[in-house]
Amino acid sequence: MTSANYDLGYLNAAVNLLQEYLLSDEIYWQLNVSSPSGEPAYPSLTLGGLLLAQARTQARQLSPDQQVQQTQLLQKIDQLKTKWRSAWGKKSKKEFHARLNLWRDFLDDYRRNPYDNVDRYAYEVTRRVMLHLLESEIDEIPQSESILLSGLDGILAGLLTTGEFIWDEELASGFPRGEYPYLYGNLEG
Repeated sequence: MTSANYDLGYLNAAVNLLQEYLLSDEIYWQLNVSSPSGEPAYPSLTLGGLLLAQARTQARQLSPDQQVQQTQLLQKIDQLKTKWRSAWGKKSKKEFHARLNLWRDFLDDYRRNPYDNVDRYAYEVTRRVMLHLLESEIDEIPQSESILLSGLDGILAGLLTTGEFIWDEELASGFPRGEYPYLYGNLEG
């Protein structure tokens, strides 16, 4: 998993591009900034990625300087979200649809060939977390997508072997088992 500085850096880069991104038709927006040394490259800017970085920073124990930075960034994001609420909602809905299809595709791949796909779960489940975070940003999820997500959750429940939190333990408090059961276990290969 990544560090607090990684997530704060992502949020900072996102804030600088957020208005332009929200007013575009794109789901994925290139950040063009470097991640902290020794950490993976930043993914593209998406609202799901932004919400995930927020959730992870809120789950972590931050230094006083990091807490100040986090507070300032979250305030700026909230201001832009309020100013561009309609664009935020449309972008969230569009991304929800795209991530739902990617999550469905992963579960289909796993069911066809568990051995070749089991090692992807810790990464792919990030899509399910983003779907959860995006849900609260959308005024109304199409019924067909709600049904699909519910069905996929049912499939996953039958495949998942429950266990310990699969991400860094320091994040567990921000992703409780009752809300994020798919982060507490793994698939069998």
